[in-house]
Amino acid sequence: GMVSNWTKIPPPLFKKVVIVLIDALRDDFVFGSKGKQFMPYTTQVVEKGTSYSFIAEAKPPTVTMPRIKALMTGSIPGFIDVIVNLNSPALLDDNLIWQAKTAGKRIIFYGDDTWVKLFPKHFVEHDGTTSFFVSDFTEVDDNVTRHLDRVLKREDWDLLILHYLGLDHIGHMTGPNSPLVGPKLREMDNILKKIHISLLSKEEASLPNLLVVCGDHGMSETGSHGGSSDGEVHTPLLFISSAFEKRSGPLTQPGFVQQTDLASTLAVGLGLPISRNSVGNLILPVVGGKTMREQLRFVHLNGFQLSRLLQENTPVYEKDPGYEHFKIAEKSHGNWIKLYLEGNDSEILLNLGKKVLKQYLEALKTLSSSLSKQVAQYDVYSMMVGTVIIMEVLLLLLLSLPKALSSQAEFEVSLSPPLFSLLFYLMCLMLCAVHVIVCTSAESSCYFCSMSWLTAVGVMMLISALMCSILSAIAKIFGNSRPPLKNPVLSSSSWSEIDVLILAGTIGHVLSLGASSFIEEEHQTWYFLINTLCLVLCQELCSNNFLLKECGPQHSTTVKQNFDSIEEASECKNIDIPAACNSKLGKATSSTEFIKGSDKWISLASPWIILICCRLLRSLNQTGVQWAHRPDFGHWLTSSEQKSELSFLAAVSLLMIFFLVQRRCSLVSKIAMVLGLLGVYSYRAAIGNVIFPWQHASKDISKGITEARFVYVFVLGIVFTGTKDLLKSQVISADSSVKSTGLWEVYSGLVLLAALLFRPHNLPVLVFCLLIQTMMTKYIWRPLKFDAAQITIMHYWFGQAFFYFQGNSNGIATVDVSAGFVGLESYVEIPAIFLTAFATYAGPLLWAIHLLCYLSSEVSRNSAAVGHGCFCYALMRSIPVAIYIVLVTGLRYHLFIWSVFSPKLLYEGVHVFITAAICLFFTAMDQNHSHKVQD
Repeated sequence: GMVSNWTKIPPPLFKKVVIVLIDALRDDFVFGSKGKQFMPYTTQVVEKGTSYSFIAEAKPPTVTMPRIKALMTGSIPGFIDVIVNLNSPALLDDNLIWQAKTAGKRIIFYGDDTWVKLFPKHFVEHDGTTSFFVSDFTEVDDNVTRHLDRVLKREDWDLLILHYLGLDHIGHMTGPNSPLVGPKLREMDNILKKIHISLLSKEEASLPNLLVVCGDHGMSETGSHGGSSDGEVHTPLLFISSAFEKRSGPLTQPGFVQQTDLASTLAVGLGLPISRNSVGNLILPVVGGKTMREQLRFVHLNGFQLSRLLQENTPVYEKDPGYEHFKIAEKSHGNWIKLYLEGNDSEILLNLGKKVLKQYLEALKTLSSSLSKQVAQYDVYSMMVGTVIIMEVLLLLLLSLPKALSSQAEFEVSLSPPLFSLLFYLMCLMLCAVHVIVCTSAESSCYFCSMSWLTAVGVMMLISALMCSILSAIAKIFGNSRPPLKNPVLSSSSWSEIDVLILAGTIGHVLSLGASSFIEEEHQTWYFLINTLCLVLCQELCSNNFLLKECGPQHSTTVKQNFDSIEEASECKNIDIPAACNSKLGKATSSTEFIKGSDKWISLASPWIILICCRLLRSLNQTGVQWAHRPDFGHWLTSSEQKSELSFLAAVSLLMIFFLVQRRCSLVSKIAMVLGLLGVYSYRAAIGNVIFPWQHASKDISKGITEARFVYVFVLGIVFTGTKDLLKSQVISADSSVKSTGLWEVYSGLVLLAALLFRPHNLPVLVFCLLIQTMMTKYIWRPLKFDAAQITIMHYWFGQAFFYFQGNSNGIATVDVSAGFVGLESYVEIPAIFLTAFATYAGPLLWAIHLLCYLSSEVSRNSAAVGHGCFCYALMRSIPVAIYIVLVTGLRYHLFIWSVFSPKLLYEGVHVFITAAICLFFTAMDQNHSHKVQD
């Protein structure tokens, strides 16, 4: 007979709520030894105060913007948010901030400006600071704290959000074990103490206040984040309020909750509707002080919201176990209400209420789990269109292989004949019909369908034209009784051990991309391939030298005559020597010119020296997932006790870099290189990574802005000098030596830039990179006279291996964000992105530029060698990317799609852009030879 309050939102449980979000706050920073040492007040409140503490588990990607979305909406963001994180658009999903503003709550925010971008016009007062300038440890937090005293005295707000960034910046620059972490935690502890005491002093009898302390994500052992390791996904979550009972008894380990649970819990605490798309559960202890009837109402509201979300996303929601459990709990809840309204106040009613509460909690857990799995809604049609275009382009590249690697290096895709064929128009009509059917019948939104019809028809025409070109190329291949161009490079009779290894290695690597474990540990694949390559090269060198020894004097004379005739022919007709000398006798012949005396023994030893270098580099940085936690030489060097050893290693490395690079530079570039490398050491000394020999006392640490900019001047100077020589060789004279010098100086400038951006313990990676390139050029590639395609693939393999030698992996956490802010006083988007990308992909990039330098400097080669190199490099990048896109599309419901496959796809995408830029550079350098190819 009573009026139902079903449609009314429950009243708020707290008057004022303060959320303190400390960026990159790991759970062990609060609950571990660091917490006891540096956060004594927080530890006391957790152990003996009126608080509830939990470990909140974040889902990958563990970067700031997706985590804020998860905290405020209760939903699980998509992986594209990693890219959007750089420039966040306004959040349009239903969220806690919007609900609070709609309900008339006054919200104040200070901290990371990502919040201001996500929630524009939601705050009555705000002061945002950029989150990307990671060199700033203090000002970024002082800018938040300076408002605190004034705001805490005021009464004109209901929700205060503070986002502190300093700890995250310290992690990026120096790691979680840095001596800077302790003082920063102590600073945060003092701020929490100030806020807590202020909230307690202003409490009224009616409603208490609430302080929430949390992290958006943690940090890995290297100080970065983005991946799915325990250090990155486990963050502390504290609820502190006088409404809770004081803790007593033995200290227990904090329980685990999901990060998405905060949105539902705060919505109930503030008397707001739970966000529409939230998959979070109510954290029951926070409302545990309320009556049983109120607790049951809260969990019923949460269950009703989750069941509605399930109905919207699942056609057969009635059969879902979570929905069934919820309906059973709802029926039991109805029976409990009847008993309650009858005035039954016995122990039986309380026990029955606990039983109903337990049923609800089980239903909430199951519903949340079901929704978390279904949260990814894939735009399959758009994905299929993209995949078809990529596979068509790959097929065209493969069909163009014989002509592209011929002595004329032809690579043309003629689109004009297909555009006038009947097949083209029929395919266009068919694809347009499919597009209309899909777009008119699609229930969910589709990116490709949302495009204008003109754009969609253009895409359909592109797909049709590519398909007609493929069919035309296949018809030409089968239509000719014999190959149009005899190509010794591709002749099946001349396959060497190197060719077999290259083919087997490429196929093996591509197949391995279908397994999550192989992607996590991809570095092992590349280490194995380059080790095997070194052994095969050793075998090739031995067979060449032994073959020479077995030849008699008469045979040797013939060999020399053959070599002389080949050399003369190459000077007159520009014939590629590798093409003319494919037999073992020919290779042995060409090696006589280079291997003399002691050089022969160095040549034989060089593969073993390279193997030793690679083994040392493996010990420098542990990467991947399985063994990333194990200590490595890099960790030992970066510890504060080994600063003098690191300084010595950095100085020796910079000295070796100069000796390995300077040999082909002009005098001006040599002087610039010396000054630049001195500037690199000065920069690292300024920011406190290394010390000078005369420096004993601890020097004040600066940002090193002046020193870094000093180096940038010389980097630009060297690159400008090289570019000037390249333009001279292209426009004024066709002198190959000028062009070769120009390319090498551009390469030297990039090496200097890499030396500046690499952390000091990673400088040996750069040294070994240059050393291996020098050894292979002088003692392996020149004596064995490999063709351009083989040398390109070797460069590609070593480039991939050096990507992992740097300490990179297929997880976002290994991206060194601090490299993007070297020499910058504030966050500037384009330079920061360029520097971060260059530092991450320095290994593949330097090997690719070295390939261009080597092919351009070899006068004995056909002018088509650079074209061959460009084509092979593009093909080696295209094959794994295209196949991987198909695999990821097929594995989109895999358990590790977000934690393993998606980060790898992001890395591959960026690498494709860099490869495209490299190929454009190759093409630009090859243009002045195009008219000579026909001679």
